[in-house]
Amino acid sequence: MELTFSTKNLTVSDRFRDYVSEKSGKVDQLAHKPEELLVKVTRYEHSKQSGQEDRVELTVYEPGHVVRAEAQAPDKFAAFDIAFGKLQERLRRYSDKKKVHRGGGHKRVGTSELAGSGFKDLDVTPADPSLFTGEIEVTETVESPVSQTELVIRAKEFEKIAMTKEEAVDHMELVGHDFYLYHDVDSGQAAVVYRRKGYSYGMISLI
Repeated sequence: MELTFSTKNLTVSDRFRDYVSEKSGKVDQLAHKPEELLVKVTRYEHSKQSGQEDRVELTVYEPGHVVRAEAQAPDKFAAFDIAFGKLQERLRRYSDKKKVHRGGGHKRVGTSELAGSGFKDLDVTPADPSLFTGEIEVTETVESPVSQTELVIRAKEFEKIAMTKEEAVDHMELVGHDFYLYHDVDSGQAAVVYRRKGYSYGMISLI
């Protein structure tokens, strides 16, 4: 598995690289033929009272799959440990689901049944990184009587692939997002699933 680092506003030390390299061996144990672990570290400068914080984003690329986790803490080592813990849990959960499939007896349940059981039986299917087709950054200037502020809008485009709302929830869970945009197979329209309070999910669609 290839280990890749990406940094912003800081330079990572050899000590941090060695620390990540040592920990990354667990990814090989949990993931299915991992090709790359991308470690993105970003430093944010705050006020003198709050100090600086580091955000670590971890992305594991497998053949046809991607698993992500991220965390922010006062230093990059602490942020990495928190993010890596989340990553291991998602990899372990996906590995367990694959074992269930191999063993047979798997039953697909609907959203109402999942909600009734607190979504503990959620069947997780990872998102496909090849769906990403491009990214553009649009900068607009918003004028106000007091000052001018640049509004930066980052846009991403994905290939349209039809899926059920249950499958969309699965994709959202594995990448750790709070919402997921998809093409609904039932309505034939674009829709969004999102997290709600109390271990439930919602769906928004257009008519």
